[in-house]
Parts: sequence; structure tokens; C-alpha cells
Amino acid sequence: MSVWRTKSVEQSIRDTDEPGHKLKRSLSAWDLTIFGVAVVIGAGIFTLTARVAATTAGPAVSLSFVIAAIACGLAAMCYAEFASTVPVAGSAYTFSYATLGELVAWIIGWDLVLELALGASVVAKGWSLYLGNLFSQFGGSLQTTIELGPLDFDWGAVVIVGLITFVLVQGTKLSARANMIITAIKVFVVLLVIVVGFFYFNASNLSPFVPPSQPAAEGGKTGLEQPLLQLILGGAPSSFGWFGVLAAASLVFFAFIGFDIVATAAEETRNPRKDLPRGILGSLAIVTVLYVLVSLVLTAMVPYDQLGPLQPDGTHDGNAATLATAFSAVGVDWAANVIAIGALAGLTTVVLVLLLGQSRIIFAMSRDGLLPRGMATVSEKTGTPARITVGVGVVVAVIAGFSEIGVLEEMVNVGTLFAFVLVSIGVIVLRRTRPDLERSFKVPLMPVLPILSVLACVWLMINLTAITWIRFLVWMALGVAVYYLYGKKHSMVGRRAGDGLALTEEELKATWRAEEDSGWVGPDRGRRRREENEPGS
Repeated sequence: MSVWRTKSVEQSIRDTDEPGHKLKRSLSAWDLTIFGVAVVIGAGIFTLTARVAATTAGPAVSLSFVIAAIACGLAAMCYAEFASTVPVAGSAYTFSYATLGELVAWIIGWDLVLELALGASVVAKGWSLYLGNLFSQFGGSLQTTIELGPLDFDWGAVVIVGLITFVLVQGTKLSARANMIITAIKVFVVLLVIVVGFFYFNASNLSPFVPPSQPAAEGGKTGLEQPLLQLILGGAPSSFGWFGVLAAASLVFFAFIGFDIVATAAEETRNPRKDLPRGILGSLAIVTVLYVLVSLVLTAMVPYDQLGPLQPDGTHDGNAATLATAFSAVGVDWAANVIAIGALAGLTTVVLVLLLGQSRIIFAMSRDGLLPRGMATVSEKTGTPARITVGVGVVVAVIAGFSEIGVLEEMVNVGTLFAFVLVSIGVIVLRRTRPDLERSFKVPLMPVLPILSVLACVWLMINLTAITWIRFLVWMALGVAVYYLYGKKHSMVGRRAGDGLALTEEELKATWRAEEDSGWVGPDRGRRRREENEPGS
């Protein structure tokens, strides 16, 4: 039963002081909020909002965003409590290790490795595409994909991954500053869209706010390409009406994905117990307001059924609707150029934060011995896991440069929702098993809100396609095999308990030095821990 062993919160915190594996604390609540806004607001706000309004929800898409934000808020509160209680790199992986056991932690870590690698690769390819479009919109021409024998090489995606990897290696604080500048450009573009759109605001276009329900257009997905719930129940999909609003909430939910990555920077935060909840919940609040305002302006500017480009037969293609087509419909063609700049800036910051989160999760797993511990070495100069960051950058660059991975985009979503479910369950478990722990933030109405979070995430998961579930289960099965072949034997928790390889003399000394440095041994250990966790106290 050793696969169910947990890693105590105290041991997790002690490991953050282990010589050679200690990250530099340099981030504030403001830095974390910017990280959250940076990764959540991507190109989706410029495309997803208009498409969902045109095809699924009509003007009520703003309500769909609110519903999705509530579901995210439930999970965000669970993340905030965990991150403030266990301020250690690794996010859902670390939280699961403390509550649900080593095997579950490994599975979620393995899941997040795939999620973030694919997510960064997909976004990098999107960045490359937007770069080419930006040149064409300003009268130029740029081909970011070239043929290398039988393969297509996307050099634009490789360039952006390489540049961001270089910035991340230089230090988390420098990354935060670069992120803040680019995010400011992106938010400025979003605010400009809102302000300009209000000059064309026509309240009559918002009626009916919830359009009457109608059958979905023919030619929808069938077989394993259809949502799992639809495949099981055999129902026919519909658009608009209140079911359309709920369906749209499932779609726009994915515009919020990414706020959880803020928790991966817990170990690099100066005052994690206070700043992490502020960063997670603050970023979610900001992007929710921006999403709702954009969706209201958009559907008030142009009738929802006219958002898409005009077709030769006189109809509008809702699946091709974007903010740019909406502004073109009211004669503001210059907005397309501004939106293209905003989308490019948006994708840049998304790649940055995804690569940051990916490297910190692998760092946490390596430090725990579930992956080779040699990878978890921290640079003395920058205080970052430079070796892992470079390795992650190379892998993501190769995937983005040579692969057509559009079909795997939904795997990012199922992986994220799976993490949300485990964190929501874990926060209930930790409340029951360790009520003595200091919690600067607590989820209210325990355990009602975490249970609602689980139900909301499971509902969204079963609305993903069946083929996505099959791919996800295959990846999980591969992860379990890797755990039993390597991770279980090399686990530091197991080795400290005498299960697996014996600790080396150097590892024993490093563990003792970490305990001394962190204040977990010696007569003044309580005072030293309080001073570290509450600066200025």
C-alpha cells in the first residue's frame, strides 16, 4: 500500500530549503495577479466570444461567462486555500501528494506535464500564425512555415519558445517584468475594444437576450468526435435557449483556464500565505469583468446572427465570427489591426506562463525523486531551475515546430479539469486530516463549495469528446507504468521511510541542513518558521 503514502506538509516545506534545490523568493501579490491575467487572457477573447455568441448563446453569452466564472471561482477558492497552506512549487501535484497519496500525485503530475507541454505548443503555433496575419494586415508578407523534406517546420513557433525560454532562465523576477509589460499592452487593447465598442452600442441588439432554442446546424460531430455525454445519452445537440446558455458556459469555461498555474509559483513568492490567494482570486476577478464587458459590447454592436462574415448566399458564417469581423460590420476596419496586435501580445504571455508552470511542476516531481533528482538543480546565479527550463523549452519547441497538434487541444482541457477535481477533493481531505494547520485563507461553506466545484468540473469533462477521453486514458496508463518502473523505487518519501533505494550520505546531510536552515529543528524552530512565513511579523 506504499503507493498511497502521503508527503506531509511539514516535509514539503522543509524540502524548499534543501541546498541546491531552493528557489529564490522574489514575487509579490501583484506579480502573481499579472501572471494570472497574462495566461487567462489569450487570443480566445478575440475569437471565442464572437463565435459562441453567433452559434450557441446569442447576447446571453455574457451570462455564460458569469456561469463559467462561478465554476472557476469554486475551484479557485480550493486552490487558494491549498496554496496558502502548502506554499510549495508543484500546484495540484504537491496538493495531491499531501492528501491523496503518491500514486494520485504522480498521475496528476504526469497529467499536468502533458497538459502544459501541449498547451504551450498549441499557443506557440497560434502565435506564429498571428504573426503572419499581422504582417499581411499591414500590407506585408511573412511565411512562418517552411518545408523541410517531408515535414513542415514552423520556425515562428520555435522562435517564440526560444526567446521566452531565455527570459525564464534569467530569473523569475525578470520574467514577471517582461510579462507585466506585454500584459499591459494586451489589456490596453482589450480596454480599447470595449471603449470603442460602446460608441456603437445599440441596446435593441440585445433583445431577445436569450434567443429561442433551435436544433444545432447539421454536419455536427458524430461517433467518437461527439461529446461523451451526447454519445452516452444519444441526444441531439441544440443551440440557443437556456440549454444553449449552459452549453456556451462549457465552451467559454476554457477561456478561463490558466489561473491555476499561479499556484506553481508558490515557492517563489515572498509572502505566499497572503499573496497567493490574492493573486489567484484577483486575476480571476479581473478577467471575468473584462470578458463580460467585451461580450456585452460585442453583441450590442452587431446582432448576434450577423457577427460572422457575409457569405455569397447572403447568410453569415457564425463559426468564422471574431471581434475583427464585428468591428468591420460597423465600419471600424482599423480595429482588426489593433486586435491582431492584442492577440499576438496575448499569446506571448500565455506561452511564458505555461512554460513557467511546466518547469516548476517537473522541478517539484524531480526534487521528490519521482523523476531524476539531477534535473532539480537550481542555478546559484538566478535561483531558477535552469536545466529543467531549457529542457522544457527544447521539447516544446520541437513539438510546436514539427507537429500538427490541433486535434490534441482538448487534452489540455480534460487535464486541467481533472486537476481541478483532485484539488477540490484534496482540500476537503486536508481539512479533516490536518485541522491544526495554519490557513490564511479558508474556503467558506466547507465542504459544500468544494463538492459543487467537483460536480461542475465533472459536468464540463463529460461534455468533451469521447476521443479526447480515450487519448487521456492512454496517457494516464503510460504514466502509471513509468511510476512503477522508476518513480516508486526512487521516491524520496519512500526512501526516507526505508522503502526503495537507500538514501546516500550526501542526501542525508542535505536533508539535515535543510531542516536546520528552515528552523524545523532546534529550540527556536517555531519562531523561525513564523518569521519566514509572515515577513515583518
